[in-house]
Amino acid sequence: MQPSPMLQPDALAAAVDRLERYFAKPGNRPAILARQALGRARPTDLGLRDRLVREMRAETKFDGSISGAVIPTIWRAHELMQLDHRGDQVGTIRVVGWILNLQGKPGAFGEGCTPARHEHRACNHHVGGFFSPGPSAQRMSPVTLPNGAVYHTEEAARFAISCFALRAVLRAGQEKRPLVGQHLQSLVDLQELWTEWGGYFAPDMATAALHALAIGPPPYRAALPKAAAFVSAQQAPDGSWPGADLFQAVDALAAAGTAEARAAISRAVPALLAQQQPDGTFGPVASDERALIALQGILLAQRELDLRTTSPL
Repeated sequence: MQPSPMLQPDALAAAVDRLERYFAKPGNRPAILARQALGRARPTDLGLRDRLVREMRAETKFDGSISGAVIPTIWRAHELMQLDHRGDQVGTIRVVGWILNLQGKPGAFGEGCTPARHEHRACNHHVGGFFSPGPSAQRMSPVTLPNGAVYHTEEAARFAISCFALRAVLRAGQEKRPLVGQHLQSLVDLQELWTEWGGYFAPDMATAALHALAIGPPPYRAALPKAAAFVSAQQAPDGSWPGADLFQAVDALAAAGTAEARAAISRAVPALLAQQQPDGTFGPVASDERALIALQGILLAQRELDLRTTSPL
């Protein structure tokens, strides 16, 4: 892998300025988080956060779901916790409870066994604890997650949705549940087999697993450096990842936080900047979420660049 283009402080500053202007306008969750990251939090953001939480709770059904829809419900748990709302029985706890009930249900990744699945240890003989987005007869793919990443095959879609759910319940402090631990151990075992990028497992399955492992408790985080190194090593010279969603990769690596992950994010910034629009966004798909992911990546790259330029020889 050749190094990506050198980071230019002026280009980074200009990108951050465009994002700061973009997030100065909307009164939504990404804007609150972006202003926090920029050190530009407003006195009115606390009241805005409380209003958003009330609106989110009002949309949640008594059973904790968003009209029984899997991805919107998982995303609602993430949204509430990003707003520092761990909730009461009608808030985050109820949403997380609904998500936990998806574990072990028919249709989860790894259900059943075929020769190919068994060979790659992706069957019920080797993995478990995954969340089911729906019965096997119900087609899930292609599916787009809230960050804009698209999973085109059925197996990849069910895997990614489960990792998305796992991240939510881990954020909610449910790591001691046996099935949650089984899911985490399955990811640890699977990443040991990922020596080929774009082989049996789709590239974005590796980034989805990395993101979940990054939130896991210490026993499972021991696998994090190797998982982050594997994803980092697949980076193309332009900073992107062949066959993988750039923003998904940056988001997962930012969560991982290892030295290799941070270096890979810095190398990815030129690819991010190449996609930035004059209004600060990165295209019409999941525009707020991708702008927030890019902002966090660019700010990290700025800090890494500052460290390199100020460190003594």
